[in-house]
Amino acid sequence: MLPAFYRLLTRLLGRPLARHLLAKRSRRSPAYLLHQGERFGEPVDKPVQHAIWVHAVSVGETRAAVPLVQALRRRFPDAPLLLTQMTPTGRAAAESLFPEAQCRYLPYDHPAWTAAFLAQHQPRFGIIMETEIWPNLLAECRRARLPVFLANARLSEQSAQGYRRWPSLFAPALRSFRRVLAQTEADAERLRGIGAANVLVCGNTKYDIVPPEAMRHLAAEFKQRIGSRPVVVCASTRFHNQQDEALLLLQEWRQYQGEALLVIVPRHPERFDAVAEAAAALGLRTQRRSDGQPVRPGTQVWLGDSMGELFAYYLAADMAFVGGSLVDTGCQNIIEPIACGKPVLFGYSTYNFAAACAGALAAGAALQVATPAEWYAAVQHWLAHPAKRECFSAQAAGFIQAHQGASERIAEAVCAALAETAEEAT
Repeated sequence: MLPAFYRLLTRLLGRPLARHLLAKRSRRSPAYLLHQGERFGEPVDKPVQHAIWVHAVSVGETRAAVPLVQALRRRFPDAPLLLTQMTPTGRAAAESLFPEAQCRYLPYDHPAWTAAFLAQHQPRFGIIMETEIWPNLLAECRRARLPVFLANARLSEQSAQGYRRWPSLFAPALRSFRRVLAQTEADAERLRGIGAANVLVCGNTKYDIVPPEAMRHLAAEFKQRIGSRPVVVCASTRFHNQQDEALLLLQEWRQYQGEALLVIVPRHPERFDAVAEAAAALGLRTQRRSDGQPVRPGTQVWLGDSMGELFAYYLAADMAFVGGSLVDTGCQNIIEPIACGKPVLFGYSTYNFAAACAGALAAGAALQVATPAEWYAAVQHWLAHPAKRECFSAQAAGFIQAHQGASERIAEAVCAALAETAEEAT
């Protein structure tokens, strides 16, 4: 049973608090003002029913769901698909990656709103990607006898400490999952430590992602716009605790005198203008991807002000830095650039991709740097010695191949658990 205080709190503060948060977020991203009714359990037009329901909070989780959804659709070819998200960028990614699916926001964790969502759609089963633990939602799933799975589950020690403070709230929620399908044994142990049961280690679906053909075509367009210059991509840069990771890199790039082009791709669209202004303030000649023009020979920085095109930037690069790692946000997805066969750099903060970062270092597929100055020195070294960076690229394919197969393992575990559920019901 959920603690009474949590259910009471969400009932009393649910709508005022949600509207306050949406208004606050809309100051940076106006898209948060759209489709608000969905977040309060209001029905969408022609709600799809008896679907495979996949919840992926934002862009990274949505991309990670692609190979898993493909594996599930092979086993349930006639089932419709329902995708839910929490962020506008996640919704846009889902609409692009899953054109056949119905996409909508998942309601906030209020008993009535989540119950209304389940009644509208009556999913066949639910897959929640990575670590989204909503106590009221899971209580309503249990009440509706809906099998729900936590897939590609990961839990850093930092996050685990937070969950441990509320064992009476999160332990019952975790026990609502029919299976918890963890990325690594370390994730599994931490999940068990906060109350999860039926935990299996299946690996990380992000190793199963293949760059889409459309991104290969777009990368070729990028290369045509850039020309023959070497390309240094810094992807998914973050702003955290008043530190702008892009600015830290741009400050180092002021020293550079060669012909290479620095491509900065901020993680969030609300940072596009700020990064462009920071580059201009530093005296760096800058263009934006959105101008549609060829990159001029004198341009020093190309701003990747687009969403959903990260694979194209990586495929067009000679080397890549993965952001969120030179500010303390735990690193973004280092697997994608390695899957593109690129030599990869990342910083000191890696808790969101700890296993992948450690494995890539051990395999010689990536290099870790501690400071922006170290990043610049490594880039300079790789630009001056192409054979050195090719050594890292050569290890990429083997590293990715050694970790593939999680999507099939998760799909098999889901099918086995559903069969058990059907037997129990007879």
